[in-house]
Amino acid sequence: MDHLIEDTDDWLGNPTPLETCRHQLRMYENEFEALTLKLDRALANVQGLVEDNDALRQERDSLRMKLATAESVAADERRRATDIETRSNWELMAKNKHISHLATEIQILKGENPYESRFPHQRETDRT
Repeated sequence: MDHLIEDTDDWLGNPTPLETCRHQLRMYENEFEALTLKLDRALANVQGLVEDNDALRQERDSLRMKLATAESVAADERRRATDIETRSNWELMAKNKHISHLATEIQILKGENPYESRFPHQRETDRT
């Protein structure tokens, strides 16, 4: 059987087993260097993403604080506006009451009956 297998180690241009191993080793080293470069780039990208994330988190937290402050100020201003509106309504009611009282006094001074209806009474037949 051995006589059918041809020994090609001494042929011109064929690499020796040692040369083949060295070539394979160089290919592995090149692949290792390429993967190391990719890994370094990926780590740098991850580090950049982490820094961006930290910056965005800080900005988000700052904006949340500003929003909370703005909401608090808005609530205070709404309460203040409600207080002003309530006070204004009470003052208007008091003024209306005072005006009504003065109008009644004027009618009394004129000799008019302020409690008398100004409109003529309706007849019973007109009511429905």
